[in-house]
Amino acid sequence: MATHDDSRSPQKKAADDIPIYSAENLQSNMKSIYYSRTFLSIIGGVVAGIWGISGWTGFIVYFLVMAFASLGLALKAKFSAHKYFDSWNRVLFDGFFGGLMSFVLFWTFAYDIVHIF
Repeated sequence: MATHDDSRSPQKKAADDIPIYSAENLQSNMKSIYYSRTFLSIIGGVVAGIWGISGWTGFIVYFLVMAFASLGLALKAKFSAHKYFDSWNRVLFDGFFGGLMSFVLFWTFAYDIVHIF
């Protein structure tokens, strides 16, 4: 993960507490989050479909997968999200609903292939 530039002197840091982020690094980190969540959603959907999970239990599986993804991203950032992102909301919730659509697609596809056909 790319980090923001924090090479200012201590006197300068105290004067202005606004962190400076590199737009390229922030965009790269956001792509990493989006791709990670999408990949885990697809894998989670396939696993839920193969295991024959149906109904609301499948959505609980999705929420568990997303909690696992958020924890993994926080661990990767060493729980200092402001060093890599502009807010914790990016780490916890970004890409949540896009991943839900991928999860449902692969969940139903895998369930149909294994249990219906």
